[in-house]
Amino acid sequence: MRSPREDFEAAERRLARHYHAGSDLDPAGGSTPDLVSADMQTAGSASAAAPASFHADSAKQAVPSPSSGDDMPTVPIPARKAITTFDAASKRERIEVKPFATRLMRRTVTGAFGIWSRISTTVVRRLGWYPRVEPYVGYGTGDYSRLICRTVYSPEHAQSGVLIRGIRGMLAVAAPHTHVQASIDGVPLNTVQVGVSEVYDRVDSARAHGVEYAVSDSAGYLDLVAARRLEPGIHSVYYSVENRKPVAANLYTIPASAKVGIISDVDDTIMITQAPVFWKAAYNLLLLDPKKKASVPGMSVLFARIADLFPGAPFFYLSTSPWNVESSIRNFITDHGFPEGPLLLRDLDPRPKTFVPTGPQHKLEFAEQLMADFPDMKFILVGDDGQKDPTTYATIARRYPGRVLAIAIRQLSPKESTGIASVAGVTATQPIPVTDVPVFTGTTGSNLLKTMLPYLKAHLDTLD
Repeated sequence: MRSPREDFEAAERRLARHYHAGSDLDPAGGSTPDLVSADMQTAGSASAAAPASFHADSAKQAVPSPSSGDDMPTVPIPARKAITTFDAASKRERIEVKPFATRLMRRTVTGAFGIWSRISTTVVRRLGWYPRVEPYVGYGTGDYSRLICRTVYSPEHAQSGVLIRGIRGMLAVAAPHTHVQASIDGVPLNTVQVGVSEVYDRVDSARAHGVEYAVSDSAGYLDLVAARRLEPGIHSVYYSVENRKPVAANLYTIPASAKVGIISDVDDTIMITQAPVFWKAAYNLLLLDPKKKASVPGMSVLFARIADLFPGAPFFYLSTSPWNVESSIRNFITDHGFPEGPLLLRDLDPRPKTFVPTGPQHKLEFAEQLMADFPDMKFILVGDDGQKDPTTYATIARRYPGRVLAIAIRQLSPKESTGIASVAGVTATQPIPVTDVPVFTGTTGSNLLKTMLPYLKAHLDTLD
């Protein structure tokens, strides 16, 4: 089996060869076969498969306008569809290995989602709605980029990325199997079949060249790994679908020189949601005006101080919140002065994979993906004790010795953690993790700042 780097290099040669020979790439995207996924079983393996080098010629090309197709560069960027928790289950989570009762429950749930999807799709189509793209912030290593978006149905004049209440986001109707054209800084992406396809993929053995579009999955999600060398900084990714103007999202390219990264939870870590109390969490997530969401006291100051201490350090916001509320969290981060960075959220539609990952599983998989994406980087993990961040972070530290610089756990107040669990005599918070990595605790960002910042300053020399 060829290495991922060889796969991408072969893809580049194939794309260039077909173009210069008068390739039969279908510009309309009407008759070219669907995208076939590569051999990637988990989010971690997807990121570990990143290419390390590309041809410099394609990296130098750029155009001023992403919407004028005639001005597009002639050498496209090879990209492949990643297998993540969006559309694949790990071996232990595959439905065929589960007991009969679990299989029955999963099929019931996925069937219910399918019925809702068919009914809602029929209704919105009769209303004249058609697909648009919800772009999400991506990130890259300099050698390759991770791009994520979702296709949903919406009225003609609806805009992407606008701030809405959570309930509206949760009721969004997915537009599955929609053709999406994408570009980075105006240079188009061509999706290619590389590597060995999974047994769950619809394999098209006749296709041996790239196409100018990718296809979203049954829940409307599209997760691509694009092979392109980019300068560190913020780049623009443009997505377009038929009858819609292109929409843009930021792409954060992390410099190879960055020695420290920050992985932070969102709920009750930077934003007060009272997640342990179900009805309060539901209200805050679904019904509360997004502009009225409250920040955890002192956390933005703590993050700003960490950013000052480690210039250029990327901030990754890893949350079990669904992608449906991405715009709400994105605006919250900006409005409350937190360092901007990629959001890594969760898909609550079980159909592509026949299950919904648990919160800890979701965080573990994406943390492992980041560990593989940035093998020379050490991480500061920030969470709270209202869910399972302490044990999840301890697991990460144990699996990746020497890669976790420090763990910060924000302790919830009794008001935030009191719910049915406490009435039943069960604590609603998690104990402090037992690990070799220093763990700092506090009820506010100011408490954490007083104890953790001196430690981080004392260990600056160890990062050289």
